[in-house]
Amino acid sequence: MAYYYPEPSHTFSEYLLIPGYTSEDCVPDHVSLKTPLVKYRKGAEEPAISLNVPLTSAVMQSVSNDTLAIALAKEGGISFIYGSQSIENQAAMVARVKGYKAGFVTSASNLTPEATLADVLALKQRNGFSTVALTEDGTANGKLLGIVTSRDYRVSRMAPTDKVRDFMTPRQKLVTAPAETTLKEANDIIWEHKLNSLPIVDENDHLLYFVFRKDYSSHKDNPLELLDSKKRYLVGAGINTRDYAARIPALLEAGADVLVIDSSEGYTCWQEKTIKWVRDTYGDTVKIGAGNVVDKDGFRFLAEAGADFVKVGIGGSICITRETKGIGRGQATALIEVAAARDEYFKETGIYVPICSDGGIVHDYHMTLALAMGADFLMLGRYFARFDESPTNKVMVNGAYMKEYWGEGSNRARNWQRYDLGGSAKLSFEEGVDSYVTYAGPLRDNVEASLYKVKSTMCNVGVTNIPDLQQNAKLTLVSSVSIVEGGYHDVTLRSSSPVK
Repeated sequence: MAYYYPEPSHTFSEYLLIPGYTSEDCVPDHVSLKTPLVKYRKGAEEPAISLNVPLTSAVMQSVSNDTLAIALAKEGGISFIYGSQSIENQAAMVARVKGYKAGFVTSASNLTPEATLADVLALKQRNGFSTVALTEDGTANGKLLGIVTSRDYRVSRMAPTDKVRDFMTPRQKLVTAPAETTLKEANDIIWEHKLNSLPIVDENDHLLYFVFRKDYSSHKDNPLELLDSKKRYLVGAGINTRDYAARIPALLEAGADVLVIDSSEGYTCWQEKTIKWVRDTYGDTVKIGAGNVVDKDGFRFLAEAGADFVKVGIGGSICITRETKGIGRGQATALIEVAAARDEYFKETGIYVPICSDGGIVHDYHMTLALAMGADFLMLGRYFARFDESPTNKVMVNGAYMKEYWGEGSNRARNWQRYDLGGSAKLSFEEGVDSYVTYAGPLRDNVEASLYKVKSTMCNVGVTNIPDLQQNAKLTLVSSVSIVEGGYHDVTLRSSSPVK
């Protein structure tokens, strides 16, 4: 007979934290959000990899590319570059993160001189950048032929069909600097020549980077940035259970610091085989996470298989696995059970396997709830998809700026490997949707605001670090009526009042 859980499963929105005693020292500036990313043994001084903030970005085409990975590493988190692309392209993204030089920006807007003013305006509308590099092949690293900025054209006096070559600033009039230029030297050149941007070129005059005047003040050290022993940003990468023997060596060669098996459901023989291959080939030197699971049995299976961390969660937001297949669990309930299984496993073996709450985060306060329920860190998709640094287009929808956002199980992504159960190599039905999310601006500003809320809530609870939050937090289930009571009610908001 089938087993029936006696209680319904719950979501984060059905819980609240109970305040604890707050001392004078318990203020947001004193809160540490440092947390382990990979497993470690009891008594070890430090895990092989820790995060300075408990945030990771989801293994998705519409979320985790190299630009978002760099931005998140600056803030102390890590991105997992999506694997639903060729091995060569994914490895190249990883390599760009590892080769990134702070203050040196790879050109995001590129055309050839044969493009038109209309192309320039469309590019600016799409990504918001006013500096466009003109290269021989229209790529970010092509031979530099000129640049166009908003000072080079006037829309009211020109035709959309005007060729860029007729109004661009040509190469011979540009001040450039060689590849070996330091950031200080580049900024000195910018100030000396009164430039807004300085192209950095190699010996063959191919464009490498831009250094921008507007970024000068942001070139100061980021105190929480996540770096390896060579002072390079840390970056992760997603893999699947099909081509891992070819993909993993390429990703490691490119510099990937940690891997994760990207799958909607992780309690499978295929994940076990993938982890075994990694251990047989590389021992414990390669760090690999697995998942997703929603109960103690799934966690125990992956922990015993050798996973360095385990992801928790099935379904929600962009993922419609619960809706299409009828499997999954409320995220809060799943997380609470898996956290208990992790603690039990630690007591038995002396090995602490971190867990990642993947999904279910709708509001910022859900982050704090997830950490209090036992998550060591969070994986977010929709949250990061809204930012400038995500790889999707910014578009106008019904008068508001939005960012495109689609699931790996959608027809647009067609990431069949993520849902592979050993059958044919195709996506048999959709387990994700294609959508928009509200544009929110730069990653840094938003992450800073969200984490300040997390820190403030932790102070209300009376703790200044994540382990104490997990140990000391008191949580209560709330009724539907109390959820309504907790928001504004019986008032008319001024912003929506037709005052005359």
